[in-house]
Amino acid sequence: MPEGERTNFNNIIRNIIKKSLFTERQIEIILNQKNLSQNKFNITKGAYYRQVSQSRRKLMALFYSIVLFRSLGILLPDDNDVMSKLSERIVVIKDGDVFSEREEQIMVVIDRLISQICEM
Repeated sequence: MPEGERTNFNNIIRNIIKKSLFTERQIEIILNQKNLSQNKFNITKGAYYRQVSQSRRKLMALFYSIVLFRSLGILLPDDNDVMSKLSERIVVIKDGDVFSEREEQIMVVIDRLISQICEM
């Protein structure tokens, strides 16, 4: 996302996005396409729809990966439970005011949980 552009994400969500497969712009486009946000984009229609297409491909690849990992036993039911609980907690946190010291502690916990799930 270009410098100076305002984002609708708090620091925790931005940190998670940085570690994900998606950019902030792609997340905003997905939210917009799912009618979960009404952000206006300061880009041409062609660039917007190109990013919509890229976002859709990434999202589809993510879901195919989840199906693959679950069917091969790489993602286990306990992993899904941890991810669901973590996601539920982030939903509560994402719209709240969190002190910067707490943001760091929250990210440490998130990183640790995801690292444990990804141990090989």
